[in-house]
Amino acid sequence: MPRISAATIGEHRAQTQDRILQAVSRLSRVQGIDAISMTDVAHEAGITRTVLYNYYPDKAALLLAFTERVTHYFIEAYTSELPPSATPAERLRAFVRLQLAGLLAHPHPGAAGLSATLGPDAYQQLADHVAPMQRILVDILDSGAGSGDFQVQDVAATARMILAVIGAEREPLISGRVSVEAAEEIVSGFVLRALSSTS
Repeated sequence: MPRISAATIGEHRAQTQDRILQAVSRLSRVQGIDAISMTDVAHEAGITRTVLYNYYPDKAALLLAFTERVTHYFIEAYTSELPPSATPAERLRAFVRLQLAGLLAHPHPGAAGLSATLGPDAYQQLADHVAPMQRILVDILDSGAGSGDFQVQDVAATARMILAVIGAEREPLISGRVSVEAAEEIVSGFVLRALSSTS
């Protein structure tokens, strides 16, 4: 089994954690997050299950760490992709595109499926980890409403609806029936038409 060379124990642990989370990322694209086992992850990462359990005591802890990493990457990509002068519509399109790309890159079941897989406590922790992404969407809607670009009566409810519309493209994306680009046009077009409606 390959060993990781590092100057310090801290570096060694960081490298091992990175190897584990990269393994989860690869496996999620092949079999979906819900089907991944701790044995699968250990094998893919090139470590023993005992070593894996030293880092993550169960699948819920592993998925929470993975979700935190994906959220961090999403926020970095969203921030770097847009200029400060981006309009609310441009920001919304970027948000939708990155969310859809994430669904394809890291396939996972919907909220009900994840809740069943993780249990209510871990699912709540998962929701807390993705909250920064939801705050970005709320900020986009707030700014669009403030500038008059969007018609929004209830920002929180509207954000939930937009996330539901994005989630509706999960299965078509994963099955290959639609590309990220096509899904982004469908979702963004639908949402922007709804937000510009004055009725």
